[in-house]
Amino acid sequence: MGKFWTFLAHVHSLAGPAVMLLYPLYASVMAIESPSKVDDEQWLAYWILYSFLTLMEMLLQPILEWIPIWYDIKLLFVAWLVLPHFRGAAFIYERFVREKIKQYGIANRQSKSPSGKTKNKFVDFITPKKGDKHEAY
Repeated sequence: MGKFWTFLAHVHSLAGPAVMLLYPLYASVMAIESPSKVDDEQWLAYWILYSFLTLMEMLLQPILEWIPIWYDIKLLFVAWLVLPHFRGAAFIYERFVREKIKQYGIANRQSKSPSGKTKNKFVDFITPKKGDKHEAY
């Protein structure tokens, strides 16, 4: 029976990286290569939420250490975010994150270019201008 529990502990420790990183990385690459935009939104939303979850976990680490089942709760939550049947990441993004973005106007920070067209300041900053000579990497 001891070998079974040892095996189960190893599977449990590998489940986190597999569910939280390996499968999402694979699915993100497949989403980029597919013509559909629906899966792109799911995986962009996942990486946004996973990054936020990781940052919050780092900040709240002293408190989370006192919750013995925190890893299991996180694993179940991330599995819900990841699994295509549930599309949890897209659901949370649509329901909560997009609402906050609209409420605070984060996504609408654009400026007008000299030609009168609306442009994103960041895109304008990183786009090379005519006459600029840059080497290709």
